[in-house]
Amino acid sequence: MRRMTAVAAVLSICAGAACAATRDLAPIVLPPAAAPGKATQPFVQVSAPVIALIHARVIDGTGAPARADQTLLIEHGEITAVGADGMPIPADAKRIDLSGHTVLPGLVGMHDHLFYVARPNLGMQNGKLHADKPLIVPEMAFSAPRLYLAMGVTTLRTTGSVEPYTDINLKHAIDAGDLPGPHMDVTGPYLEGPGSYFIQMHPLRDSEDAKETVAFWAKQGVTSFKAYMNITRAELKAAVDEAHSLGLKITGHLCAVTYREAAEAGIDDLEHGFFVNTEHDPGKAPDKCTDSDGMATLQAMDPQGSDAKSLIRDLVAHHVAVTSTLPVFEQDVPHHSPLWPQAMATLSPQAKQDYLLLRAYTDALPADRAQTNALTFQHGMAMEREFVAAGGLLLAGPDPTGNGGVVPGFGDLREVELLVEEGFTPEQAIHIASYNGALYLGLQNRIGSIAAGKDADLVVVKGDPSQHIDDIEQVETVFKDGVGYDTQALLKSVQGRYGEY
Repeated sequence: MRRMTAVAAVLSICAGAACAATRDLAPIVLPPAAAPGKATQPFVQVSAPVIALIHARVIDGTGAPARADQTLLIEHGEITAVGADGMPIPADAKRIDLSGHTVLPGLVGMHDHLFYVARPNLGMQNGKLHADKPLIVPEMAFSAPRLYLAMGVTTLRTTGSVEPYTDINLKHAIDAGDLPGPHMDVTGPYLEGPGSYFIQMHPLRDSEDAKETVAFWAKQGVTSFKAYMNITRAELKAAVDEAHSLGLKITGHLCAVTYREAAEAGIDDLEHGFFVNTEHDPGKAPDKCTDSDGMATLQAMDPQGSDAKSLIRDLVAHHVAVTSTLPVFEQDVPHHSPLWPQAMATLSPQAKQDYLLLRAYTDALPADRAQTNALTFQHGMAMEREFVAAGGLLLAGPDPTGNGGVVPGFGDLREVELLVEEGFTPEQAIHIASYNGALYLGLQNRIGSIAAGKDADLVVVKGDPSQHIDDIEQVETVFKDGVGYDTQALLKSVQGRYGEY
């Protein structure tokens, strides 16, 4: 019988100078599984009360080495046994031979938006890129959830919403089995000050507005919050305190507030690795964003130097997690990002045209700027390694924004590949992209690794990512709550649609 117990009802957030009780998110993010409905059933590839995955290679998400010739038993959506081939298998089990395949835990995407960034009338004018205002971020409520599930993301945090009611309603529809998609931690609308790039964001008036915004959206059902670039220190502090009083966590893509200031305010997580810390940007003024948005600080920072070590010590001491979003920054480095045909096939014609234009522009950057971008990217990767080595909790997500080349799901897999390029083993990279996210959310007793008693959220890939990390791209089946979904069927259903709806 499927286990219905959750992690302990009270966990702890320890950030800044205080510890606060946090809500148990398991009943909300991982509610009891519903049977796939009419719109979801066409994508079901495997469904049976008892399933035996045999002759599989297992990368279990703990960081331990891969194990060959394993059997996994799934009963009513729960992993009931994992062991070497030859272990007893119930007579009524549906057997699936996974020779030549690897089973991974479902990825926990910690920066996985449900929108697309659109630039009206993007083109070249007088040798320069130009787009008409305003910048728009249309919701991808149809395509994004299918893309995430297709490529192995079984749980995600939306990490900033432009249509929070849509995200909440979408989560409920997925949980009910009415639509295909992953489990969702829905983040509230961006907590942003005046001057945002995005016309759809509410500009906070003051600290009281920040507090009231958090309180209101918590009542509507969101389970996390995200501070954005133009928020002030006082507004951030008010938002953090209100979120913590409600047992919820808050992350931030910051600019006006530096990393050390945010840690002191009690923030739980910082987005984009170390790419957006503006502490040493030229002309940095209190509560004001900079033209560099943090790139100048990172470019000049020696990852082995005293300033880097001091910053990392400060974050670790304040129990601040850091979310790596390497795919979106990779797009700034000429000729670094692969052109993935399957991912490109998901883009709408206009989205594909715009991305290829922006990609060509980056690839043609002058040599000095290309070198600067590459150096900054390498510094960012090295800082993440140093953060983990110092005991920091590194999370993973792709941030499908930027120039449009980071596609939901595909970007999550690319993040794992880039973590390997960064210096982690494949097993360590998968641990960061699965277990660490579950740990941050307080869901590690249910998801994030492969073990008896955990939910059967699994990814089946052809090949051996422990030896060839790009084999992780060959996703064939994704199990969520013990139901196996057909990756190719999901991708076919959104072909040419991402960027449209």
